[in-house]
Amino acid sequence: MTNVAPAKSIGLFERHYFLLRRLHSLSGIVPIGVFLVVHLLTNSSAAWGAFALRDGAHDKSWAIGGAEYFWHEVRWINTQIPHLLLIEISLWGAIAFHSILGFYYAFTGSSNTARYAYQSNWRYRLQRISGYLGILFIFYHVATLRWGWTFLVPGGTSWSHEYAASTLALALRGSADKLTAAGLAVSLAYFLGVTLLVFHFANGLWTAAITWGLTISVASQRRWGYVCAGLGAAMMVMGWVSILAFATADPVKLREMEERIGGRHQAAAHVEHAPPAAAQN
Repeated sequence: MTNVAPAKSIGLFERHYFLLRRLHSLSGIVPIGVFLVVHLLTNSSAAWGAFALRDGAHDKSWAIGGAEYFWHEVRWINTQIPHLLLIEISLWGAIAFHSILGFYYAFTGSSNTARYAYQSNWRYRLQRISGYLGILFIFYHVATLRWGWTFLVPGGTSWSHEYAASTLALALRGSADKLTAAGLAVSLAYFLGVTLLVFHFANGLWTAAITWGLTISVASQRRWGYVCAGLGAAMMVMGWVSILAFATADPVKLREMEERIGGRHQAAAHVEHAPPAAAQN
């Protein structure tokens, strides 16, 4: 009589492996990837926004004009977009879901770069590394600029959407007078963090098409790879130029610009909400 080994129980992840794989790749695109594209586009407006200004654009320098356009964009996001808190909660939920599954797949999978140093194997390893470091960068970025953890910011700068440009410049510079050593370290950390996140998204976008069965042949994967590489390069440039724009800007001049246009907005709002004049007899 032969002994039959007991059936091995199948866990949740194994039972719904294909569904979770697809949801994991989808969450990396929507909403996380979409937000990353919009976020980088908004921040990079500090470099190109001067060309998009309408009123008095020719009277401003390239740096001030770009910072003003960026200020308008951030103000609109924080004051005009409805249910912003709900959007942030949904985004954090997607990041948590994507990260937990990502860690699980990373620790249960294995790379073979030591034996087979092919390009796809190295991309697999870099995808894991960029995920580990990327989530740490996201936490630092949000904790310092959104949650107000000023003890982690050089000079103790507290970011505010009313002074979005000047406070971001201070956070990356470390001082209003010059770029300090601590400010340089933070700026370099931002360069590295943005680079890792963009690579993680662009490479994940390429693998998502395989996961969903959209690129089956080698030729289709190669063509889609060109598209993802192009998108990644564009996003990389947007991230880099935004960091350079704020790290090299003058926070004092940015604060003067913000107080000028901020006062103009407050005056306009006061006039708009003022009670109508009493009718004359």
